[in-house]
Amino acid sequence: MQQTAKNTIEYIINYIRPGVNLLDIRNLCEEKMLSLGADSFWYYNIGAFVFSGKDTVLSVSGREYKTADKMIENNDIITIDLSPQCNYIWGDYARTVVIENRKVVKNIENICNTEWKDGLLMEENLHRILQQIASPETTFEELFFYINKIIAENGYENLDYLGNLGHSIEKTKDERIYIEKGNKTKLGNVEFFTFEPHIKKCNGTFGYKKENIYYFKENQLVEL
Repeated sequence: MQQTAKNTIEYIINYIRPGVNLLDIRNLCEEKMLSLGADSFWYYNIGAFVFSGKDTVLSVSGREYKTADKMIENNDIITIDLSPQCNYIWGDYARTVVIENRKVVKNIENICNTEWKDGLLMEENLHRILQQIASPETTFEELFFYINKIIAENGYENLDYLGNLGHSIEKTKDERIYIEKGNKTKLGNVEFFTFEPHIKKCNGTFGYKKENIYYFKENQLVEL
């Protein structure tokens, strides 16, 4: 299912352009995931959370989420978060996409808007740091404090409405445990977990998100 989500992002990037409605982006993502083998969507039956522009700072539960009836602009920023499942096996994958001069900019280094470029580079850096410091003995809480410290030291803030940075992958959403204060569980005690910092510059206007699923293989952290 994680590969289904990745393939769906690659598919939708080729469709994203000015004038396309966010509702269409969501529908196309959900249709694509179903065509690739998903039988449902594990997070409140929402397959694709889609935000654009200043709404990329929003962090809402699936209980309240509604896709905005809004068109993509010539220069825009879009976050897409996917949650396919098949036989209770999950995918969980998110990316922030930049459109400049009517085209998706696929290489972060080629983004002209410095706020957008810096935000996406910060996301890349947080994932690199995770892979450098996480071990099976690291607790969810230790990771929470360490990454939030890095976020703050670089002039960003954590936007997640619950304050966490990811969660374990389970059979049902209510069984998840989170990268949050007070969770003393070791990362190595769960089979898979997500890392999905949702951040914005403290004096900025836009939000950024990158989500992968990770697991340990011979004590080394690996992206699923």
